[in-house]
Amino acid sequence: MRTMMRRTVFVQVLIWTLAVTTLLTGIVPPDARAMLAPPTAAGEPGAGLNRAVDLQTVQSALETKVVSQRLADYGLNQEEISARVNRLSDAQLHQLATQIDAMMPAGDAGFGIVIALLVIAILAVILIYLLDHRIVITK
Repeated sequence: MRTMMRRTVFVQVLIWTLAVTTLLTGIVPPDARAMLAPPTAAGEPGAGLNRAVDLQTVQSALETKVVSQRLADYGLNQEEISARVNRLSDAQLHQLATQIDAMMPAGDAGFGIVIALLVIAILAVILIYLLDHRIVITK
């Protein structure tokens, strides 16, 4: 009887600890983001600039339906857009490509939801195991 009471108290403490930890983890939003620094110093001329790669990034963003429709609403056609992109300096083109990369279209919310569901499922399995419950599925 005494060991059963100790085990029950342990399980209750464990459940409440996991519940509070999960709640606190969910309340605090992940605001910090990390990026790798380029191999050259940022102050050097031409540091991290690769016009071909940046131009490809900008062109792929301009080819999306939403962006092309929005630019068409402003009265710009493809020739005008290409001319303006070609007039950008290397630094301006790199800045634009960096901003496009940082936008993260469609976000990563789906991945976060999948991870949260997996954590909940794992906690449920651990809880069932610790409480010595058996799940029997019958037809």
